[in-house]
Amino acid sequence: MAAAAELSLLEKSLGLSKGNKYSAQGERQIPVLQTNNGPSLRGLTTIAAHLVKQANKEYLLGSTAEEKAIVQQWLEYRVTQIDGHSSKNDIHTLLKDLNSYLEDKVYLTGYNFTLADILLYYGLHRFIVSIIVTGFFSVVFRMIFKTLS
Repeated sequence: MAAAAELSLLEKSLGLSKGNKYSAQGERQIPVLQTNNGPSLRGLTTIAAHLVKQANKEYLLGSTAEEKAIVQQWLEYRVTQIDGHSSKNDIHTLLKDLNSYLEDKVYLTGYNFTLADILLYYGLHRFIVSIIVTGFFSVVFRMIFKTLS
């Protein structure tokens, strides 16, 4: 999912009226938001945090100093580890590590839903869909092959 689409979905889920215009800059297509009140904002997590504050839902950024740090950690993880990785082995390793981390947690910060959960979901969605679709068709093809044999 392109960053502009993710940011538009985030706006909607935060209850913000659509009105922000996003563009992408550079080879890596870094999202850019031109604000009405000042300089443009660059980067997925920077813009997402701005939208959270604009919606007065700052609890999504964490409620304690530790939780805020964990949210920031996972936002960095999203940009550095998930974005740009598309090999099957990379994704398998990421999902395995994430599964281990979440073993004793409900959300990435423990028991509170945050912006990190939202952006990690958006970032992993395309890989999960690909795995599900590939797995589904693999099962269907095996069933057809067995029927024809």
